[in-house]
Amino acid sequence: MITVGLTGSIGMGKSTVAAMFADEGAAVWDADAAVRGLYAPGAEGFHAIKERFPEAVSADGVDREKLSALVLNDAAALADLEALIHPLVSEDRGRFIDDAARAGVDIVV
Repeated sequence: MITVGLTGSIGMGKSTVAAMFADEGAAVWDADAAVRGLYAPGAEGFHAIKERFPEAVSADGVDREKLSALVLNDAAALADLEALIHPLVSEDRGRFIDDAARAGVDIVV
């Protein structure tokens, strides 16, 4: 299986390229969607953020704007957030790739 990493700044066409790969049968993992899922009520990321940043959490999930405001100018808070979320994102990506391999997918993006 071929694994392709797709990176770039905002507005650089990542979604367009990912859609092109998907149209050709590639399995496409979306880090932004993974984080949104982790921030949903009841998700593992939701609970971790609720413990460290309770003011950024409501019954609807993690309030990304409030969370952003809390970590924007606080390097220690940002490091805490990254330490909570990055391992969960990595686990999600790993599961996605494993599932794609079991399904016989030739290319994962």
